Amino acid sequence: MPAQIIQANTTPFTAVAVDPVTLDIIENALRNARIEMDATLVRTAMSPGIREQGDAFPLIADHTGKMIVGQFGSYIGPFLDGYDGTVEDGDLIFLSDPYSVQGAISHSNDWLVLLPVFKDGRLIAYTSMFGHQSDIGGMVPGSMPIHATSIFQEGVRIPPVKIWKKGEYNEDLIKLVMHQTRTPDWCKADLNALIASCRVAARRVYEMAERFGDDVFTSATTMLLERNHRAMKQLIQTSISEERVSFEDYICDDGMGFGPYKIKCTMWREDGRVVLDFAGTDPQSQASINMLLNENMMRMFFGIYMIMIFDPQILFNDGYYDLIDVRIPEGSLLKPKFPAALSGRTHVLGRLFDILGGLLGQKTPEFLNAAGFSSSPHLFYAGTDKAGKWFQLFQIGFGGIPGRPLGDGPDGHSLFPGFTNVPNEFLERYFPLVIERYETVPDSGGAGLHRGGNGIDMVYRFLEPGTIAIHDDRWFVPPWGVNGGEPGARARKVLVKADGTEIVVGNKIEDYPVEPGDRLHFVTWGGGGWGDPLERDPELLAIELAQGLVTEKGALRYGVVLKDGAVDAAATEALRTKMRAERGEIGVFNFGPDIETLRANCLAETGLPAPKAPRWANV
Repeated sequence: MPAQIIQANTTPFTAVAVDPVTLDIIENALRNARIEMDATLVRTAMSPGIREQGDAFPLIADHTGKMIVGQFGSYIGPFLDGYDGTVEDGDLIFLSDPYSVQGAISHSNDWLVLLPVFKDGRLIAYTSMFGHQSDIGGMVPGSMPIHATSIFQEGVRIPPVKIWKKGEYNEDLIKLVMHQTRTPDWCKADLNALIASCRVAARRVYEMAERFGDDVFTSATTMLLERNHRAMKQLIQTSISEERVSFEDYICDDGMGFGPYKIKCTMWREDGRVVLDFAGTDPQSQASINMLLNENMMRMFFGIYMIMIFDPQILFNDGYYDLIDVRIPEGSLLKPKFPAALSGRTHVLGRLFDILGGLLGQKTPEFLNAAGFSSSPHLFYAGTDKAGKWFQLFQIGFGGIPGRPLGDGPDGHSLFPGFTNVPNEFLERYFPLVIERYETVPDSGGAGLHRGGNGIDMVYRFLEPGTIAIHDDRWFVPPWGVNGGEPGARARKVLVKADGTEIVVGNKIEDYPVEPGDRLHFVTWGGGGWGDPLERDPELLAIELAQGLVTEKGALRYGVVLKDGAVDAAATEALRTKMRAERGEIGVFNFGPDIETLRANCLAETGLPAPKAPRWANV
């Protein structure tokens, strides 16, 4: 049965007219409250993943649970539908189990707090935030075991419970949860930071309702939802065809020697609504790369992509969800059956953005982005130092953003715009390692009129014995280019032992031993290129040569001959004429070699054996 909302005052809100100035003030006040949530979080959290990189996501919703401002869409509706308890004034709800909210949080490392905001006995809003915890117990440090075959191996699972119940704090609950983690100080501080952020936003919501009146505030949030609905309806009508288009992309492997795994989506407009049908996606994996994709999250991804491409002025919220029909097959990689492991879902999460780009751009290739850094690769380094103190690093790596209609993709950037890099000085201060190199990888971005962003080579020198784990992708299937652009370079990881021996390690490894003096080259992939490389300004290539972004050899992909740092105009013209005559017709997509060719050449090109075709569990 759904949750019971207990209110001392059951008087319904009255819909009232809200003038444009007041609406604008409330809208921007809500935006600012979200920013204040982020600021509170980074000032009070302790783990590098949240404090330094910002791996946390805020939400402010109206009294019905619809998101007004946020990033991942509202999970409050699925929570309320599946929660058999009460929601009362003074409650604060805590959870981490993806299966308890239909995948609205997608792995157990994400701890979520939800604060119902009451005023004068009535529920007027919700504030919420979830953030990635560096360790929640389980079979490996970091709690994201690649080889997990069940969610029970991935650490503590927290069903919806109340940290505060009608204003009373449940200290024993927190003690129980913190007893499961290797980093209780970090986790407790991060949890308190999540709570503080929600309380700050709740205070701002209360102040808005106090200033303008409850009916004006709730009417304004309804108007913001309705405005978004109208805007998205118009975008769908003008941008999405009734003709079906399909696109598919891959997760390279599962860390257990099998891959690639296909994700397929077909899109069309039907009766004024968009249909996103994932029929044809591979069955769930036996490993942890599954993602329990919540339909509302996919609706939010679609809306963000549409808005950012076609009308960036729109404030995205939950108002348009009834315009999007998401269909996900049960037992697939995107809708695995309990108790499938979920901790490695990062790669699927990111790949969905590439798939959306491939779908939306087929009819309007001028708006199409290439494939880019559609993941958040992880490095874990853990052990005990000489003083007997446990250390544990979790860090998110950055790579090449795709070439775009308006310009080059940024080099060494994050999939999520709000993420920031952990400063090298912070890493060296708090962990037994040295960062010997942090630089762009020349030529790793796909060639194009607009170049794909380069990946980076981050070199860690370890000072203490320990173990590392790596979670990355795009080492087997390259990120594709568009409109004549070439694919970006693939990721690779190389461990140089203290004696100089080089070992190519996989992009998904767990519990790999390292010794003092070992150096890890953590090389991420580049973004695909956009447009005809032969149309790129040769002088720009000369500048990028000096900046270390391309090499003389790499410039030849653009038909540009560089000598002594300058463009050889005659040789460039001759080479471009020859390349134009020899190449075939330019297609919309350039995926590079097919899967079987990639398998045949894998060992020679990557230093790693090719993944085997996946074996399906009985689903």
